[in-house]
Amino acid sequence: EMKEANMKDILDIHSHTIASGHAYNTLYEMARAAADNGMELFGSSDHGPALPGSSHEMYFCNFKSIPKELFGMRLIMGCELNILDYKGTLDLKEWLLKRIDYGIASIHDLCYKTGSREENTAAAVNAMKSPYVQVIGHPDNANIPLDYTALVKGAREHHALLEVNNSSLKPGSPRPGAKENYYVMLDLCRKYNVSVIVSSDSHCASDAGCHSYALELLKETGFPEELVVNSSLKKLAEYLPCL
Repeated sequence: EMKEANMKDILDIHSHTIASGHAYNTLYEMARAAADNGMELFGSSDHGPALPGSSHEMYFCNFKSIPKELFGMRLIMGCELNILDYKGTLDLKEWLLKRIDYGIASIHDLCYKTGSREENTAAAVNAMKSPYVQVIGHPDNANIPLDYTALVKGAREHHALLEVNNSSLKPGSPRPGAKENYYVMLDLCRKYNVSVIVSSDSHCASDAGCHSYALELLKETGFPEELVVNSSLKKLAEYLPCL
């Protein structure tokens, strides 16, 4: 009945290029690697301008110049937006949010004052209320505690995807407790019928389209394949208006 062992995985929409400042390949190099890894859709989501070293907001206003397909693969251009406060304020202005294909909203402690579990959860849930946010990135860091019941219910209410971040699960990850937190989150996602998206969060071409740690975790927990959008562009299109 369960088919997790060979779960179909054709998309990766959380990735970074040299424009993020602490990633090491160009857009074309990242896309090439993702295509080589069997992706049918790849999304580039460089960090929003509030994160030190990332691009100026002007980077995000000219995506129309980028081809919609590369290496036989669909290419979409988004942003990993920074959640700046407990109200869920994002670091791109609305005129720019309108121009990008999609938004992943994440808490990074370099541009966010970590609060209580309730405050951090409010920050994430308030960010989901934005029509420009479709995914909450790496909700897994024990140093930024979250109330997973409230997070999952918020995702259901505001029609947002919760990310299972492959980078968080790699040995030596800078986000402690990720695996344990995903056990809790995935259990609740199953209970409340909330979908997740698996992402590489790749900062180097060798990781583009690579989800082995995340897929292993889904297999280990017996997480239902129908709640993972990675198997079909049609599933993802229910969340991403650009598709």
